[in-house]
Amino acid sequence: MPQLNPNPWFMILVFSWLVFLIIIPSKILNYTSPNEPTSVSAKKHETESWNWPW
Repeated sequence: MPQLNPNPWFMILVFSWLVFLIIIPSKILNYTSPNEPTSVSAKKHETESWNWPW
């Protein structure tokens, strides 16, 4: 049964995981997001309590 021979399939598995773990993330991380994150200010927002008329 040739499908049980791990010799060619193991190398295909190793190389495909190398592509997924090394090459593809480096290509994805080269893109920059158009909206740069802004820093959150330490100013506390003033909130008012609601006065329910019932």
